Amino acid sequence: MGNLLLTPPLDFLLLLAVAALLSLAFKGLAAKGGDSAGKGEPYACGQDVNTGRIQPSYTEFFSFAFFFTILHVTALVLGTVPANAVWLAMPFLAIAVLAIVILFRRD
Repeated sequence: MGNLLLTPPLDFLLLLAVAALLSLAFKGLAAKGGDSAGKGEPYACGQDVNTGRIQPSYTEFFSFAFFFTILHVTALVLGTVPANAVWLAMPFLAIAVLAIVILFRRD
């Protein structure tokens, strides 16, 4: 019986049943219908906000996304390098540092 609870399909079905029961249990707390006050408004910590459309610029976002990609790939590579071959990761680490310096250089 102990090993039966460790099977992924059974765990999935068990957690799906728990989620369905929780959904039914808390359904009474949800706002009802479209006429509830503030149901269609954006949440802004109790403040009134202008609901106009915002056109974000992704130029700054790209730099940070690329930065985190470099960091995560570097952490993955360095974390999986065998202990007796750490010297193989040093060129990769140097290239990653160079990429971050180039990414955030000031013109």
